[in-house]
Amino acid sequence: MPCAQGPAYQQLASAIQKLILEGQVGLHVRMPAERELAPELAVSRTTLTAAYGVLRDTGYLHSRRGSGTWTALPAEQTMRPLSAPDACIDLTTASLGIPPRDLAQAYAQAGPRVEGIASTSGYHPFGLPELRAAIADRYTRRGLPTRSDQILITTGAQQALTLTLELLCTAGDRVLVESPTYPNALAAIRRAGLRAVSTPVDDNGWNIGALEQALRQDAPRLAYLIPHFHNPIGSLMPADECRRVLDATRRSGTWLVADETLTDLALDTPVPTPFAATESAGTADHVLTVGSLSKSHWAGLRIGWVRATPGFVANLSVLRMAHDLGGPVVEQLLAVSLIEQSDEQHAGRVARVREQRAALAEALRHHLPQWRWQSPVGGLSLWVDLGQPIASVLAERAEERGVRIVGGGRFGVDPGTFDRRLRIPYALPPSTLGDAVSRLAEVLGHSTELADSTARGGWVV
Repeated sequence: MPCAQGPAYQQLASAIQKLILEGQVGLHVRMPAERELAPELAVSRTTLTAAYGVLRDTGYLHSRRGSGTWTALPAEQTMRPLSAPDACIDLTTASLGIPPRDLAQAYAQAGPRVEGIASTSGYHPFGLPELRAAIADRYTRRGLPTRSDQILITTGAQQALTLTLELLCTAGDRVLVESPTYPNALAAIRRAGLRAVSTPVDDNGWNIGALEQALRQDAPRLAYLIPHFHNPIGSLMPADECRRVLDATRRSGTWLVADETLTDLALDTPVPTPFAATESAGTADHVLTVGSLSKSHWAGLRIGWVRATPGFVANLSVLRMAHDLGGPVVEQLLAVSLIEQSDEQHAGRVARVREQRAALAEALRHHLPQWRWQSPVGGLSLWVDLGQPIASVLAERAEERGVRIVGGGRFGVDPGTFDRRLRIPYALPPSTLGDAVSRLAEVLGHSTELADSTARGGWVV
């Protein structure tokens, strides 16, 4: 129960509202019935009914007769314009744009291939054969022998994870995740009615002992990990720790989803070997690798995939057809062209990201020298320590100044965690990143609420 002033029902409503706003409870999620939830929260049903009423009145819940009560956002919040919409800088997305020349070249290469498929039905539930082969070849060249029938093409990595959860898990199953972790993965886990159990990861990496203990004690059905340039921290799991995780998940009978969407963005280290190819991993058939072109090439394509055993891919494709009959074929042809160009364009892409990372770091040192972070060896973001739990308030005030940014609370499994952290992507041009940091510094300097918080606690170095 929060420490806020006011009646118990108002405090409870505020707590639930905070969970919704921080993404701890996903949108459009069905809430438990009042008679079921009240005993779990150790409050009276009258108190819970009143809290639900407040949340309905303010737009955070809505009810449908016969269908229950569902989470929502107020209409004015989902559509709330910025004071300077044309000058808005969006730091909520850690994803790169694509140079127009590269995209044009890919379209030119894909053009003749379109003629070859135009007379076909265009339905490819497993994915376009050429794209499956190109991705399989990438894994093979990186040390993980892979055949085309081990690849299922999906609409981004998010669909890959969602389908995997649906196939392997039932409501109430435990899923082990890092904390912090990717918010959209948490949302998918919660929407499936699964219970997220956490294992810590920080600037120093993973606590493998704690992870092994969680696997022993909780026996989760599935573990979702981001071992390559963790989002949001940027850490890279060392090979010896990968081996320990593989062994531990095998012993506990836990499926392991390795999210490798950021693998190609190795900035200060070689591109890592696929997790499933870790030395002494054996067959590692319980490892499911999720990948995507969204971070390494362009999110506008919506191209993702799962790498698994042929049998698992076949089962997943059947489930996928209940959602759609396959992704757009032209985009998949375009993805083939981009993959073929990838080797020659990779060095330039990495150099561009390094420049943007350096620009963001320099801007932070200049405008906000009291903030602290560790420069990641790969990935697309800094996990910045603000020294005080002000991230959610700062994010709200920053939007009024034309900067959209995500507070650290969105990345936590447990409510109220990571509010002293900001994830700041370096996916935008250097000048734009400098402008964004300058605006954040102005917000911090001019907000009475933030200034008071800083003065009370001082900065932690």
